[in-house]
Amino acid sequence: MVKIWEPKAAQGSTGPFLVRFHYPILLLTIALAALVAFGPTPEGLSVSGQRVMGIFTLCAILWVTGLIPLQITSILAIILLPMLDIMPSSEAFALFGNKAVFFILGAFILSAALIDCGLSTRLTCLALNRLGTSPKALRNGILYICAFASFWMSEHGVAAMCFPIVLGIVKAFGLKPYESRFGQSFFFALAWGCIIGGIATYLGGARNPLAAGILFQERGIEISFMRLLSASFPIVVVMLGVATFILNRFFPEENVDMSRAMKLLAREQEKIGPLSKREITVGLISFITIVCWIVFHQKIGLANIALLAVAALFACRAVRWNEIEANVNWGIILMYGGAIALGSALHSTGASTWIVTRMLGDMNLSPLQMIILFGVLSLLLTEFISNAAVVSLLMPVGLGLAGAHGISPEAITLAVALPSGLSFIMPMGTPATAIAYSSGFIGQRTFIGYGLFMNLCSFVVYVLVVWLYWPLLGLA
Repeated sequence: MVKIWEPKAAQGSTGPFLVRFHYPILLLTIALAALVAFGPTPEGLSVSGQRVMGIFTLCAILWVTGLIPLQITSILAIILLPMLDIMPSSEAFALFGNKAVFFILGAFILSAALIDCGLSTRLTCLALNRLGTSPKALRNGILYICAFASFWMSEHGVAAMCFPIVLGIVKAFGLKPYESRFGQSFFFALAWGCIIGGIATYLGGARNPLAAGILFQERGIEISFMRLLSASFPIVVVMLGVATFILNRFFPEENVDMSRAMKLLAREQEKIGPLSKREITVGLISFITIVCWIVFHQKIGLANIALLAVAALFACRAVRWNEIEANVNWGIILMYGGAIALGSALHSTGASTWIVTRMLGDMNLSPLQMIILFGVLSLLLTEFISNAAVVSLLMPVGLGLAGAHGISPEAITLAVALPSGLSFIMPMGTPATAIAYSSGFIGQRTFIGYGLFMNLCSFVVYVLVVWLYWPLLGLA
């Protein structure tokens, strides 16, 4: 089983130029950060705020360039905050215990259990069998199943789980790499379904819990499971419609032997074997957990429910510790603890408000325009840097903007978190696209071309939803 989540920078996304000039660029980054932190203090900014700005500059450049892993950058933030007398060590390190970190951990352990026990693969094969009335219906079924599965599991895990099934179907059809547009469309369906469905809830990826954690830490506002789903759902539904139109319009069905694909799905189900007690246990605990997140989130808390579910998995002997230890990336605790600490320092010292004043002081934008602006920035940045880094960069500034201009902090949080997950263009943009691209069926130019079209559609859909639908929820 693949690791459920790993930051892109940790996966070796640093380009050849940065590799060649690693040390000079690193020294220039440190020098620039030191100049910001210890140079003349700008008017309207406190000395402690200036020190935080220096740390923020250092972390921002390291997050964007990937010169060192995201986790190590976050550790640097934790270390430098007390060293520069911005906050006590006890306060900085205590932020590793932020409930968003433990919610992410609990959710990903649940996701790992669903994949490892085989229940997710079983359900996927059963659904494809039901939807596979024709080759085109089977292809569209992959899109919808990947999207729905990414509501409840890490989108990266869903992509890794479904990839062998999709590759087997395409080969069973006898479709040739690069030559068959219909073959290419199966891998687009895989990637796009995971990406679109991954923004819907807290379970599809870590960016939504991270943004919500920063919001709660700074403003004491909690976004419930259903609140997030209600805000994201129109974007998901419309984008699935857009993806279906593109697949059906530009990747027409070819004459293939449908029976061969059905036999492959039957063989996959035979490999899994009969429904096991372990699958039933994991499925039941996961279902109860989701219900509790929806019904009892205010009384118990999302993180507490997630950790209780993990305890139940072990109490029922549905998972073993060595499986969890091997398949969950523990660096997420380091990454998110540091990001939340830095965001807290930017807010408490007034640095985030100062940034907003300098950046947008002369721009007479309405709250709606501001929310759209942050969504667009998030959508653009996520193609080039980790979506976790996008959230870490934009959330402190966005919350400062919300306070200075009377904008809903909840709306700004969603405007940063949701678009940051819609990375369609670059094969390195998210593991889902990287997995699809690794099939060898799609050329880079084709991948980027259709990804760009999907990104443009995402922008239009996001603006329309923010303008027409979010006001009904009291968000804009």
